[in-house]
Amino acid sequence: MSVKINFVVFFVASVLMLGAVSAPLNLIQSADALKGQGVPSGKYGSATKDIVCGDKLCSEVKKETPKKEVKKEVPKKEGAEKIEKKEAEKKKIQDKEMSAQARYDETALPPRTIKTGTITSVQDPGKGHENHQLAIILPPSDKVYRGMLTFTASDNVQLVALHGPLKPGQDKGQAIWTPDGKTKYALTLIPLNAKAGTWQFAGNALAVHTMKDEPFTLSYSVAYRERTLSDNVKSETITSVQDPGKGHEGHQLAILLAPRTTAYYGTLGYSASENVQLVALHGPLTTGQEQHGQAIWSPDGKIFYALTFVDKENSMGTWQFAANAIALHTMKDTPFTVSYSVATGQ
Repeated sequence: MSVKINFVVFFVASVLMLGAVSAPLNLIQSADALKGQGVPSGKYGSATKDIVCGDKLCSEVKKETPKKEVKKEVPKKEGAEKIEKKEAEKKKIQDKEMSAQARYDETALPPRTIKTGTITSVQDPGKGHENHQLAIILPPSDKVYRGMLTFTASDNVQLVALHGPLKPGQDKGQAIWTPDGKTKYALTLIPLNAKAGTWQFAGNALAVHTMKDEPFTLSYSVAYRERTLSDNVKSETITSVQDPGKGHEGHQLAILLAPRTTAYYGTLGYSASENVQLVALHGPLTTGQEQHGQAIWSPDGKIFYALTFVDKENSMGTWQFAANAIALHTMKDTPFTVSYSVATGQ
C-alpha cells in the first residue's frame, strides 16, 4: 500500500515539474510572434518620432542618398590632342583670313606708293591722237589705281584716265582710246587746260595730255594704291536700266555701288555714252525723316533715302564721294552705257 502511494506522489510531482518548464517556453514563443507581427498603434507622422529604431530614435535616422557614379574621363591620346589642336589653329587662321579678306577694300589696304618725277611727253600712241602729246604717269594695269596727282607743266594740259580694257562690243558711244584698234579703253578726259593743279583719280591708267604736237615737260608727285578688283573696287562697263525709284519711272539709272547700311568713301572715274548726272543716296532714313523737305529717293514708298543729285552736264569725269550708294542717272527713258573705275576705302 505504501509503495502504491509513493508511486502516485512521484507521478504527480513529475507532471507538475513538466508544466512548470513548458509554460515559460510558450510565453517566449508568443512574444516572438507578436514582435514579428508588429505592435498595433494609432499614432502616425510626428507622433512616432520618439520610437526607437535600433540604437537611435527613428527621427534621428537620416536617409542615405545613393551616390552618383562618377564616370572617369578617359585621357585622350597624345596624338589625338595634337591633331585636335592643329585643326583648331587651322580654323582660327582661316577665319582670320576670311575676315581680313572681307575688310580688305576699306581697312586692310595695300601699301600706298608715293613717287616724284619729271618727264617729257611723247607722241600720243592712241589711234586718232597722232598729233597730240602724252606723258604717261601710271601705265595700263588690270588693277585700279586710286590716288592723288599734283603737277606743274610747261604748257596747258588735260588729265587722262583709262578704264578697261573693254570686252568686245562694250564700246557703245563712250569716248575710246586704243593703241592698235583692237585693245580698247574707255577714256576720261578732264579739260583742265591749266599748267598746274591737283587731281584725285581712279582708273586703270593715268596720263597728262595736250592737243598739240610739240612736247611738254611735266614735274609731278603722285600718291596712289593699286587695288585688286572686288565688290567695292571695280573697273567695268554696264548699261543703265529703268530707274526703280518712285516718280523716276521715265528715267535711266546705272547703279555702281548698291545701297548698304555702312557708308562708302571713295573715288569714281567714268566715261558715259551721253551726259549723265551723279547720284548719291544717304540712309535709309528713319520714320518721319523723309518729311523734312530734302530730296528723297524710294524704291517702294516704304524705304526712303535722302538724295544727292549732281548735274555736271558732261559725259565723263571723276568724283570723290561718301554715301550709302552711288549711281549715274539720266532724265531720259533710253538706256546709256558707262565705263568706270571705282575704289573705296581710305
